[in-house]
Amino acid sequence: MSIGVGEYLALASVLFGTGAVGFLVRRNLLIQLMSIELMLNAVNVVWVAFNRFYPERHDGQIMAFFVVAIAAAEAAVGLAIVISLYRLRKTVETDKADALRH
Repeated sequence: MSIGVGEYLALASVLFGTGAVGFLVRRNLLIQLMSIELMLNAVNVVWVAFNRFYPERHDGQIMAFFVVAIAAAEAAVGLAIVISLYRLRKTVETDKADALRH
């Protein structure tokens, strides 16, 4: 039994859909950041899956590496914003995040 590219794309679609729904439905900023990370990981699954079926090229692995680097930077900046919001508003709800200034 062989796993084809379709199964990887189905997995990536489920992961991306779960992340998109989590981002749109939840109001907690930390949950939204985790949902963005889930969507970025779904993109990584697609890159690596296509790289597996075209092993002579390393474009998928290179792009997955860049996506991981971007996700790390996004997490650092996002968590800094969450900490600033919590210090000012004492909450991490996005409805209360209209401004970071007093």
